[in-house]
Amino acid sequence: MTNTLVTGSNGFVGSALVSVLQELTVRRALRQPAADVRPGDFIVGNIGPYTDWRPALAGVDCVVHLAARTHVLKDTTNPLLEYRRINVEATHNLAQQAAVAGVRRFVFLSSVKVNGESTVGRPFTEDDPPRPEDAYGITKCEAEDALHRISANTGMEIVILRPPLVYGPGVKGNFLRLMHGIAWGMPLPLGSIFNRRTLIYVGNLVDAIIAAAESPLAAGKTYLVGDSEDVSTPELIQSIAAAMHVHPHLFSCPRVLLMSGATVLGKREEMRRLAGSLQIDSSRIRHELQWNPRFRLAQGLTETAQWYYSQFPAKSNT
Repeated sequence: MTNTLVTGSNGFVGSALVSVLQELTVRRALRQPAADVRPGDFIVGNIGPYTDWRPALAGVDCVVHLAARTHVLKDTTNPLLEYRRINVEATHNLAQQAAVAGVRRFVFLSSVKVNGESTVGRPFTEDDPPRPEDAYGITKCEAEDALHRISANTGMEIVILRPPLVYGPGVKGNFLRLMHGIAWGMPLPLGSIFNRRTLIYVGNLVDAIIAAAESPLAAGKTYLVGDSEDVSTPELIQSIAAAMHVHPHLFSCPRVLLMSGATVLGKREEMRRLAGSLQIDSSRIRHELQWNPRFRLAQGLTETAQWYYSQFPAKSNT
């Protein structure tokens, strides 16, 4: 990858990507100054529909757009508008300016949520019609459509990646909360869930992003990208616990009681997703770009556990 601008470069995925790229060939777009500031870094602030990207795009051949809104406070009057401002309008603005600046390729990190929240009987493929359900998935889908229109009008190459849940060192959100629960020995009533879910280790996703940026065959394509092993929720908990060298307090509870309890607590949607299946078929990117996940689940979880204990040493039993 040469002369590449990475947005969201100090985020979870962005930090992992930048760490494997050559310092002289990557330009980081940062929301605020970083302790490890580099020549060519661009401080962009909070991105939006009117951000001026011209200084950052000068001489850039490829843009990898990772920055996105993933969370809106519950008391926001219209969360869809907040997601749309960043995930759609800001993406459209950046892509338009990139095309004017002569950027050859624009790699966009989307989400499997564009396909939907769950699968029944078979994995999602790139040929399935989009069925996003929440504001994040809806706005990622709208951003994809906007990028395709810009590509059609300007000739700038667009590559879209749709990953499932990403885990690895630096992970946040529900995965980190699950690790906390396992480390604290919390009872987890999820032993009777029989589902299948595709995840992706951040190192595997980084490899896919690089392939999407570099391969001539990727131009204009959308790829679902995931690890080679699908797991059930109980299997995932057991695997995380093994990597953390603790015993999981996993027990079985009838699904109807789980859903009832989650409803009472206002967590029905979260439980529905946790108990449901979400599988993806990533054979297209494997065949077309010769991309294969280098890290298996046990390796990825071991790296994640080591990072976890480096950040939360009081929880270590070793």
